[in-house]
Amino acid sequence: MNRLTKGRHPGARVKHWVKENWLKMYDKFGLILRVETVINQPREFRVRRRCERHGQSQLLWCPMNKGVANLPSYQRVARAANERYLEALSVVDDPAPAYQQMSHLTKSKVTKSKQGKKRTYAGFNPARADHAQLFRAVLSGDHLLRGFHNAQIRQALWGQHPSADQRRRQARKVTRLLKRLHLRGLLAKIPHTRRWRVTARGQQVLGALVQLHYHGLATAI
Repeated sequence: MNRLTKGRHPGARVKHWVKENWLKMYDKFGLILRVETVINQPREFRVRRRCERHGQSQLLWCPMNKGVANLPSYQRVARAANERYLEALSVVDDPAPAYQQMSHLTKSKVTKSKQGKKRTYAGFNPARADHAQLFRAVLSGDHLLRGFHNAQIRQALWGQHPSADQRRRQARKVTRLLKRLHLRGLLAKIPHTRRWRVTARGQQVLGALVQLHYHGLATAI
């Protein structure tokens, strides 16, 4: 969820949160810009530690617990979220390089499997409203904390459909769309999870295209 608050003292605030964890950016008196990540539910994140599994001690990716021992992990996770947020903001004011890469986004992409079979993935049309909505969904600020998974994008595009069969169809369609973005270097898979994150190139290209679609070329350049 995202929220912009302007009528607060001493400045404006943008806040993005997932459950009880959030990332916020705010200014003080228009002089100092701060970005903070607040972790109230650490088990939403995973850390590498030893756990008992089937009676044996194994080094696994496990939910992060509260405790002093995990303070370094708190710092690592929060700092990474802050850096991703600042990197996403850094490309907003200069969309020109992204427009030059638009042609690569519109062209089809051909891949080859291990068996040598070729498969063609269609390009995107930035002028289409549904494609612009997809770009906007993956760029949502609340994904900077932990990335996003299929269901979040599906709900952002179509809401929560009452039919389980329809939800499965929509999920398969989202999988294909995310794959098309991934092949163009705009998305990356988060290791050891089913989540995705937008790459630095994706922030630049998709951010500029969303700006162009919703606000026009004159205000985007």
